[in-house]
Amino acid sequence: MTVNNMNSLNDIWSAVLEVLGESLTSTAMNTWFSGCVPAEMNGGDFFVTTPSEFKRDIIVNRFTGIIESTLSDIFSCSMKLFVLTEEEYADYKESLPVNDPLPEMAGYTFDRFIVGNSNRFAHAAAVAVANNPGSVNNPLFIYGNSGLGKTHLLLAIGQAIREKNPDANIVYIKGDDFTNQLIKAIREGSGEEFRLKYRNADLFLVDDIQFIAGKQSTQEEFFHTFNNIYEANHQIVITSDRPPIDMSLLEDRLRTRFEGGLLADIQPPDLETRMAITRTKAAQLGLILEDDAVNYIAETITSNVRQIEGVVKRLTAYREILDSVIDTAAVKRAIKDVIRIGTFIPSPQHIIRETARYYSLSEEDIRGQNRSKNTAMARQISMYLIRTLTNLSLKDIGVEYEGRNHTTVLASIKKVEELIQTDPKMSATIRDITSNINSLSFV
Repeated sequence: MTVNNMNSLNDIWSAVLEVLGESLTSTAMNTWFSGCVPAEMNGGDFFVTTPSEFKRDIIVNRFTGIIESTLSDIFSCSMKLFVLTEEEYADYKESLPVNDPLPEMAGYTFDRFIVGNSNRFAHAAAVAVANNPGSVNNPLFIYGNSGLGKTHLLLAIGQAIREKNPDANIVYIKGDDFTNQLIKAIREGSGEEFRLKYRNADLFLVDDIQFIAGKQSTQEEFFHTFNNIYEANHQIVITSDRPPIDMSLLEDRLRTRFEGGLLADIQPPDLETRMAITRTKAAQLGLILEDDAVNYIAETITSNVRQIEGVVKRLTAYREILDSVIDTAAVKRAIKDVIRIGTFIPSPQHIIRETARYYSLSEEDIRGQNRSKNTAMARQISMYLIRTLTNLSLKDIGVEYEGRNHTTVLASIKKVEELIQTDPKMSATIRDITSNINSLSFV
């Protein structure tokens, strides 16, 4: 993430100049560093502008090592210095792509992925795929709980391949979006255009594949898309919150294809990795955290990298908006704001949204009066899940469905309970939707 707040950048640059001043005279400091302005920090890259090419060359040739070393000490991670004249910096900003065809990949690179024991194999597998796409690790199937870095590795593969081959046809799609686009293509009669978009991919990146399970038409189309890309020796990378064997409603022919490649799981990070992640996330936001703050975050948030990032972002907001000191008290407040203490209890809106997504419906369809078989079943399942996953009364549940009375809600719940006892598919559906709800609880 790019840091644009000049106060935080000035604080960092002042710390660098203080270190330089320990070994340089005041005359040298004034000669070479007067007029230097910290312009931007983007991930591990620190940009400084200087008034002249002469000063730029002196700083680059004489002081790059000590400045990069100082920055790395401040943030406890590798940093790279870029010194540009004001004109060069302006040209650099203008040269950046305005309309990136894959904006999702911005910022997701291998060098920004923190490797630990919990993700080492998945990281190595992703790097191998990026270096030799379409070879033995095809498809690469990365799975693990939400917020552990699956999407980061997926998009980092895309970034690496695009850097080596800018003309590569890279296609990125989420599982539920694949379904929605297929439905739209069928409705508009643009099926051929839809197929060409995906089947001609040199690199096919699919995030959250679990959302296509149970959707017959989607799985049919995905099966043929997969085969076309695979038979052309082009690379497929897939992420999921669970391994193929645990997707009970996934067709066997897809399951066997997923399992025919390389399966790589990501587990929650250990303490040392969480500390490294915390420092790196802070560095990317221009935030300097004391060791006590880093330790507290890493010891408190144990299973979700995305939560760590959320806490660091909240601390940045405290500093920039409230001008608050980042001490342990501020860290505790940020953690309380970001994570839910104790057992996660989803909201009715969350449950209805995930049930609607599973059935490729809108939330309005489920809440409303549509009586089609598919919609009615989704509505009944969502009522059952609200009853089992929350503390709402039957009357309160009915309010979520345009004021249906508690008798209607109870009848719906009982019907789902009966189906769970007699129909294995219903049990599998409930498990899948519940898993989706839980996996997205901290997004």
